[in-house]
Amino acid sequence: MQKSYLIKNARIVNEGEIFESDLLIEQGRIAKIDPTIGPKNGNVIIIDAEGKYLLPGIIDDQVHFREPGLTHKGDIYSESRAAVAGGITSYMEQPNTNPAATTIEELEKKYTRASQVSLANYSFNMGASNDNLEELKKVSKRNVAGIKIFMGSSTGNMLVDQQKTLEGIFQLDHQLITHCEDEATITANLELAMAEYGDHIPMSMHPKIRSEQACFLSSSTAISLAKKYNSRLHVFHISTALETSLFSNKKPLSEKRITSEVCIHHLWFDDSQYDEKGSLIKWNPAVKTAADREGLWKALLDDRIDIIATDHAPHTMKEKSGNYLNAPSGGPMVQHALPAMMQKVYDGTISIEKVVEKMCHNPAILFKMEERGFLREGFHADVVLVEPNRPWSVTKDNILYKSGWSPFEGTHFKSKVTHTFVGGHLAFKDGDFDDSKLGERLIFNRE
Repeated sequence: MQKSYLIKNARIVNEGEIFESDLLIEQGRIAKIDPTIGPKNGNVIIIDAEGKYLLPGIIDDQVHFREPGLTHKGDIYSESRAAVAGGITSYMEQPNTNPAATTIEELEKKYTRASQVSLANYSFNMGASNDNLEELKKVSKRNVAGIKIFMGSSTGNMLVDQQKTLEGIFQLDHQLITHCEDEATITANLELAMAEYGDHIPMSMHPKIRSEQACFLSSSTAISLAKKYNSRLHVFHISTALETSLFSNKKPLSEKRITSEVCIHHLWFDDSQYDEKGSLIKWNPAVKTAADREGLWKALLDDRIDIIATDHAPHTMKEKSGNYLNAPSGGPMVQHALPAMMQKVYDGTISIEKVVEKMCHNPAILFKMEERGFLREGFHADVVLVEPNRPWSVTKDNILYKSGWSPFEGTHFKSKVTHTFVGGHLAFKDGDFDDSKLGERLIFNRE
């Protein structure tokens, strides 16, 4: 039998409002939200949340947890654990593992594994390839978040570059997701860089090689196809101000068919930091200019960009220590995403209500998730308590990623996640984990 919890005196952030209230959790659900809830019996565990924010659990629609085949970098258990410590209660994992999840058989193996070890709720995207269109047609809309297309560029040998195949994929009645960078543009830029620098390409060349043009060309192609076939398209990790012109805020999210997201690193870092951070901020798409970052913030705040995600993609420090040509792109992010966004709340860049909209409500709306993403009576009790004035610093000792590093190492955050409930289970409390109950497979209301 699941424990019941009564969270008292919390500052609830939900659906554009902040208000002081109590919240009761029973049988894994939010049973009641009211300013004055008394315990029905002595079995209810009371948590005094005075001074703390109570948020819906963060939903991260883009992570790479590296299992199967790449588990020296991270695995479902280690990375979901780090996610829960960061207030992320649900995630959607990407298909470029080894083997890649390009068949339903391989996809379901990942679901089986998550059911055994994942502390957070989970969904795994199916991967598109040049030759699996018939398999894609069989993918459930009810219990698979989406179909992921590496369009124009791939870091996991999943490049879809055949026009006929692309046309077929964009006619599928499913949530399509794209990584958009143009391979031909990147290859040409890399050849120029190698001609100038040989094997000693500086890390600061990364946003010039994986350039604004490479991103825009691929994103605009994807959107053209989506418009042609009226596809439901979500464009991952927008990294340039130019691309924001491709998206609209004329309709509410629930009515949009073409949507976009931005990731934490593109909102936080810029190209002036490559000399200091090196490969630790090498992602695909690249972290670009301060002007790009400013443009992303503007589009996020005016709702052309719909979601904030992490693109959590760990590699070992040994791997990251290589030169530009050898160091892989990607970095760990799930543990620090919410603290980083709370920092932006402190400096006045964004409101906490907007953070909750972009990290909790909107992923649930966009993917049509069943009974998650909001603090509502009857919904799954995925909830997070954040102490707004509890300063801490990111150090090697408190990094939970299997890879053992973070691009935020040395950063001082003002707020801290103190409690994370996953489906009513207190999975994380003040640094301690309880993995006696695991997360659940996410369900989507799309059939």
